Amino acid sequence: MRFGPVAPEDAVGAILVHSIRLKGLAFKKGRVLSAEDVATLSAAGIDRVTAACLDPGDVGEDAAASRIAKAVAGLGLTTSAAFTGRVNLFASARGLCVVDVERLNRLNLIDESATVATLPAFAPVEPRQMVATIKIIPFAAPEAVVAAAEALAAEGDALIRVAEFQPLRTVLIQTRLAGTKESVLDKTVGVTRDRLVALGGELIGEVRVDHTEGAVADAIVSACVSKPDLLLIAGASAITDRRDVLPAGIERAGGMVEHFGMPVDPGNLLLLARLGDMPVLGLPGCARSPKLNGFDWVLQRIAAGVPVTRRDIMMMGGGGLLTEIPTRPLPRASATETEPVMLRAPRIAALILAAGQSRRMGALNKMIAEVDGKPMVAHALAAVTSSQAGPVVVVTGHDPDAVRAALAGHEIRFVHNPHYADGLSTSLRAGLAALPADIDGVLVCLGDMPRVTPDMIDRLIAAYNPVEGRAICVPTVDGKRGNPVLWDRRFFAEMQDLAGDVGARHLIGAHADQVCEVPMEGNGALLDIDTPEALRELGS
Repeated sequence: MRFGPVAPEDAVGAILVHSIRLKGLAFKKGRVLSAEDVATLSAAGIDRVTAACLDPGDVGEDAAASRIAKAVAGLGLTTSAAFTGRVNLFASARGLCVVDVERLNRLNLIDESATVATLPAFAPVEPRQMVATIKIIPFAAPEAVVAAAEALAAEGDALIRVAEFQPLRTVLIQTRLAGTKESVLDKTVGVTRDRLVALGGELIGEVRVDHTEGAVADAIVSACVSKPDLLLIAGASAITDRRDVLPAGIERAGGMVEHFGMPVDPGNLLLLARLGDMPVLGLPGCARSPKLNGFDWVLQRIAAGVPVTRRDIMMMGGGGLLTEIPTRPLPRASATETEPVMLRAPRIAALILAAGQSRRMGALNKMIAEVDGKPMVAHALAAVTSSQAGPVVVVTGHDPDAVRAALAGHEIRFVHNPHYADGLSTSLRAGLAALPADIDGVLVCLGDMPRVTPDMIDRLIAAYNPVEGRAICVPTVDGKRGNPVLWDRRFFAEMQDLAGDVGARHLIGAHADQVCEVPMEGNGALLDIDTPEALRELGS
């Protein structure tokens, strides 16, 4: 890749490295310069621009990031579109982030141009939570680097995956001594049930027996009748040795003790055992508390179907100090505003405007005009439902029954705009008012743009990042702005104040510092069908 100042006439197809802002001219960093852009720069008297020019053997940042993301991502993950050399991986289910850390480190050591960052291995994740990010550092990576990363990722199982929590059926056995309070045992039942339910499991049985080897063994045998997936044993007295009451009772019942103790505090006195294929855990005393402890780490892995071996437990020391200590700046109980917010996939709703009267089409309602064998508005819906946008709201107005019929069979919400004759702004207001309160932004789509694709929509969503000044994402084709446009929710109030037959275009100019232009291939972002001639040309 060549990097440095070049004359505008030599920069066609190059990537602009530094933003250019002059009166009437605003080109942002990362723009791929078109012939028209070059002419504009020359006309403005600019004789040099700093640009990156790809050579044969270079892979553009987005293509490189996409290839590496595809290679490393396993089950339980969804992949964002690439933007500025970044692809994010998000959890599609509740579970554990499973990472082959050794191979991850090897990948990051291949070359400085390609990086992969993940959550800590075995971190619990929620749906839509960000699990990993792939970032190409310069504007391109060498083909050899990308190929090496792909080969390394293919060496074994998925380098990164989410192991989904499974519904564990669990029995809890508790022992008691003279003086053991039933209230303590009752609390343990509640805390244990809550832990299991949080992981998608259930407590199917609980029994209390004397703190003796024989009583524990008999309780284990009885518990196995219900064929649980997991057996938990909480002793009235903490386990202090492999020959103590609980491990002895497990072995007497035919089980095998695999490991005692763990380098996690709280949780040091955990016992790992097995009865046939069923895991059995002797619980540390801290398991009676809902606070995070080593038992949680083991339980999460078992619930996710991730094997837990003696070696696995002995390797938990890094990060295993969970106890609050005086030097900790903020106790967990009060750690709220200062803790980082969980990174997650943005929730972007889609608003399809299909209320217009189609005056320029004559008697034909263009929304239901046939394009490639189906109504035009159905193409807009298909693009949205095949993308990462959702939920979907469709605004009807003129000929609403026909539009509804054209979109029947899909999980969408229809909103009728009785004031559709007063202009586009009324449909925008009606649609915005119908959106859920918990969305981050909205993609405003026009029902008469049948060549918009799911990939285009996903690319807009990938570009969206209000923190980095990308709160309005606009597709461009050879520098010309098109549709659909993605808006952060902060602009909803201004959009609802619009009047007449105008969209929100002037708001883009008013908030230029928040606008991100997203280059697209093809002309789908510019192609709206307003006339019979345009409809005929579309089919030719």
